[in-house]
Formats: sequence, C-alpha cells, structure tokens
Amino acid sequence: MPRVTAIRPGLRGQVAVELDGVPWRTLPVDVAARSGLSEGRVLDRPALRELRRELRRSAALSVATRALRTRDLSRQALGDRLRASVDATAAEAALETLERAGLVDDARSARSRAESLAARGYGDGAIRLDLLCRSFDDEVVRSSVEALEPELERALQLVERRGASPKTARFLAGKGFDEETVESALGARFANDP
Repeated sequence: MPRVTAIRPGLRGQVAVELDGVPWRTLPVDVAARSGLSEGRVLDRPALRELRRELRRSAALSVATRALRTRDLSRQALGDRLRASVDATAAEAALETLERAGLVDDARSARSRAESLAARGYGDGAIRLDLLCRSFDDEVVRSSVEALEPELERALQLVERRGASPKTARFLAGKGFDEETVESALGARFANDP
C-alpha cells in the first residue's frame, strides 16, 4: 500500500502530495484536510474512496460558487447547473452546504429579483413570469410579488412621470401591468384606446 511521505504547500490553496517519496498529485487544501491526509498515512481503498468523495464535493462547490459569483440563482437552477458538470450526490451535498451557509435562499433571491424588476418599472405579470422562468417555486413567486408595493401605486408613479397618454398605456401593458391596473392608473378615457 502506498504511504503519504510528504505534504508540501503549493500555489493558490493547493498542497503537493508525495507517495513513497515520489510526487503524486496536487490537491486543494480543504480536500486534503477533510479526507484526513497526513504524512505517514497509508492510502488504502477506504482512504482513496474518501479522497475521491471530497474531490467531487470540492468540484461541486467550486462550480456552484462560480455560478453564484455574479447573481443569485434558485436552488433548482443551481442544481441543474451542478448536475450538468458533477454527479448528483456531490451536487446535492453542495446545495445543502450552500443552503446552510445562507448562500442559496430561494425566498431571499426571488424577493430581491422581484424588487429589482419593480424598481425598473415592471408590472406583476412580467415579474411573475421572470421568476418562474428562473425556476423559483410557485409559492415563493407568489409571496415575492405580494411583498411588493401594490401594482397600481407603481403604475400611478409611472403615469405621473411619463404623463397620461396612449403611449404610456402601451408602455405599461408592455411592462407586464394588468389591464385593469393600466385603466385605473390612466383613467377611463384611455380604456378603449389602442
């Protein structure tokens, strides 16, 4: 059985591992620590299985943190991305770890996205569709939209800024505002205009 004879610091959070005095491979520090690698340890089958499991876990966390670096993702969307590049067990373990750490939180992510879209002038219909397309659960979508400022108030603010006109009515409809909301915000005189 091969034995670990040296573990030396490497570059960028890596360690170089030697087996029986011969360079073997470079591993992430966290993988070496979690798998219990130490000088003098014999690498039998159980130790190699544990090392492989930790390498898969590390790869899954690396993929996930790169994906989350630029924006929040739903648990489902992140899981789909992970399963495309790592095995399902490692993907699920990574998702659970990220949820415990608070990095994956569907309610927070959906609420933040809904607030962002509302601030950019979108109506409830467009916000709902956007969140559903991002793989958020129906209940999370519903609660995120309900937490927003009422759609009519947002529409009235836009009408105040843009003026009451058929062009504004088309703008609001294009931004996903409900037909009744558009009519209420603009008044009855625009209800039948094209």
